[in-house]
Amino acid sequence: MVGGAPPASGGGGSSVVTILSSYGTFCTATAIARDLLLTAGHCVEPDGSYKLADTVPGQVPALRDVVRATRHPQFDMKRLLSHLATADVALLKLAEPAPARVTPARLGDAGKLVAVGDTLTVAGIGVTAHGANRLDGLVHTATLTVTGHPSSLQIRLFDPATKGVSAGLGACTGDSGAPAFHAENGGFVVIGIVSWSTGPDLSAGCGGLTGLTPLATYRRWIIDTARSLGSPLP
Repeated sequence: MVGGAPPASGGGGSSVVTILSSYGTFCTATAIARDLLLTAGHCVEPDGSYKLADTVPGQVPALRDVVRATRHPQFDMKRLLSHLATADVALLKLAEPAPARVTPARLGDAGKLVAVGDTLTVAGIGVTAHGANRLDGLVHTATLTVTGHPSSLQIRLFDPATKGVSAGLGACTGDSGAPAFHAENGGFVVIGIVSWSTGPDLSAGCGGLTGLTPLATYRRWIIDTARSLGSPLP
């Protein structure tokens, strides 16, 4: 997360982890069960292999193998690259449970929609400056505001202080798949995941808009797939 996003302090940050691919790329994911991770579809290639990296600052990451990675069958990379709505959702089944410090997050209700002006908290483990090539191993959070025309297929967020016109808070490299949390009944639920970002004024880069794939439309697929992977959700 760029724009000076602070490290997470409680809330949903304890469910957020890093996933590494055999292609040398990295994304953010959310534990939704002890052995099941939710991330973006574009973070998962059918012929790739993946690991959970337990990134504790100052320590060599502890790795957990992913035994199966499944992305939504309707995911369309061409639409994603055009910043158009698509089923940018995937699940990763771990060979063993995530580290004890990781607390699974709860999915929001199927009927949960957002309106312009609502605020969501995005938590990611991506770079903290555009163009950086190293991670600091921390989960950073940004409270962003819903803008544009939110729907059950796509949500756009910006930093309320800069409104996407100048550089501000937002997702960046490595934050793909990061959860967007909504406060509910004294806790936090995941209602979307990061799919893309822009720089200020829709330029390339980060710190402008953050694009989410809402989970309401795909909640049934997530629940059914989790069950088929042997990790039924509550």
